[in-house]
Amino acid sequence: MSNQIVYVVSDSVGETADLVVRAAMGQFLFTPDIRRVPYVEDMGTLKEVVSIAKSNGAIICFTLVKPEMRNYLINEAQAEGVQVYDIIGPLIDCIQATTGAIPRFEPGLVRKLDEDYFKKIEAIEFAVKYDDGRDPRGILKADIVLIGVSRTSKTPLSQYLAHKRLKVANVPLVPEIDPPEELYRVPKEKCFGLKIDPDKLNNIRKERLKSLGLSDGASYANMNRIQSELKHFENVVSKIGCQVIDVSNKAIEETANLILNAIQTQRRF
Repeated sequence: MSNQIVYVVSDSVGETADLVVRAAMGQFLFTPDIRRVPYVEDMGTLKEVVSIAKSNGAIICFTLVKPEMRNYLINEAQAEGVQVYDIIGPLIDCIQATTGAIPRFEPGLVRKLDEDYFKKIEAIEFAVKYDDGRDPRGILKADIVLIGVSRTSKTPLSQYLAHKRLKVANVPLVPEIDPPEELYRVPKEKCFGLKIDPDKLNNIRKERLKSLGLSDGASYANMNRIQSELKHFENVVSKIGCQVIDVSNKAIEETANLILNAIQTQRRF
């Protein structure tokens, strides 16, 4: 046999059924003629496919998650003497019988999960690329822009939000360096200033210096220096007019939730 026609029928894209059919047909010495019928939503299409398959001596392999669609296709194919194979239905039934859980019977969930995964990866890569003000161009591309002095958890917060599929850029504020001009062009609703108590910041920076084997008396942890940085921070956020969050006694998750809630509120209005 030189080839065999197989109709791949699906209520979604049909990639799963296509891969399974190709894997199975690879065991035989003929060229598969796979004809995909995606996004099937009605019985009429199923009936038509059965009729065409019968005239071509074809096989029907399908992934239909709705029970009424599955049963209709099986019954119609059997009545017409067409070979039909249900790829996903028996497994859904097995899982339901074993776990007692009720399936959602929603087409295309695998594809939705894949898209969600790739959006997350893209957001994580974005956060790494535009971390710590490395490239100001990321500010205008970001969903969220975090600004604050050093050691206000900008980087870990960026990564946490990236796992929520949000593209985050963060910008450190230092008195000696003017903020990038892009910071003043981005909508203020996208910006969040991270404020911190001076004493808290002083302790954090001293511990950071110790962990690096340096003296905690360095200017980095000097209280006058910290006050100067925080004053500069206040001037910048005031000019932008963005929301400010006090992170002094907050875990990353708490700060992230405040930002997520603010964004959701903005999108509703």
